[in-house]
Amino acid sequence: MDTMIAGHGAHAAHAASADDVRGLAVSHRGLTLTALTAPARAGEAGEISFAVTDASGVAVTDVEISHDRPLHLIVVRTDGAHFRHVHPALHGDGSWRIPFTFDAAGAYRVFADITPTALGETITLTSTVEVAGEFVPEPRTTDAITSSVGGLEVELDGTLVAGGVGELVFTVTRGGAPVTSLEPYLGAYGHLVALRQGDLAYLHVHPLGVPGDGVTVPGPEIAFMASAPTPGRYLLYLDLMEGGVVRSVPFVVTAIAATGDELAHHGDGTEHPHGAGHGDAAGHAEAHR
Repeated sequence: MDTMIAGHGAHAAHAASADDVRGLAVSHRGLTLTALTAPARAGEAGEISFAVTDASGVAVTDVEISHDRPLHLIVVRTDGAHFRHVHPALHGDGSWRIPFTFDAAGAYRVFADITPTALGETITLTSTVEVAGEFVPEPRTTDAITSSVGGLEVELDGTLVAGGVGELVFTVTRGGAPVTSLEPYLGAYGHLVALRQGDLAYLHVHPLGVPGDGVTVPGPEIAFMASAPTPGRYLLYLDLMEGGVVRSVPFVVTAIAATGDELAHHGDGTEHPHGAGHGDAAGHAEAHR
């Protein structure tokens, strides 16, 4: 979602570099995530509240709609467990708020994805919340390319490439039968967040195809073109909607260094292997479906 490009085209994809990743700072481009409050204990009902302020401390409230929402909030424990993607409401005092209950104790990263109108690009700001209670770690120690949530089975095929472009294809089934009744969610049939294990550097990928465009089909496959900033393990979370229910489906993959065939080209007119991916220096790429 960081400077995401809408529409189809054949521009060359722009691979991320290690210095270009987003979601590692509480302040960026003169804006700061401030006044963050959240429930203090696991199981305690409350709300997450925060503001995005400019260099003068004034709340930023003039924002553009990105993927059907003015702000996207990602909340995930630092070990990769308990992922949530929610959408707070903007209040008259300039704060963003949403009811929230943490399921488990631990340290959580909070990512605010927002496109201020004055800035003209999407930024990702992050901070940490400490949640009290009995902490039971759930480390991601091995890759996981299949996942089942709510009766849906999803399998990931493809390679996440560091410094280049790779295709990721998710196939959705139920009881072995293809699911072809996916519903639009945030303007697409699939919405993917990737976090680099360790520092949780934030990559946000999204299909290029638009439901109702006469080309994009509602399953069983959802394809993405994506680029990782560095080799290593990444935590992936696929959001999709079926039967009126939004589900987050987790995966773990290891990004490999790009080969000659996978290296992205920068503005020289040469297509990468798939010919239709877009991206920016932050490592965010869109998918063609």
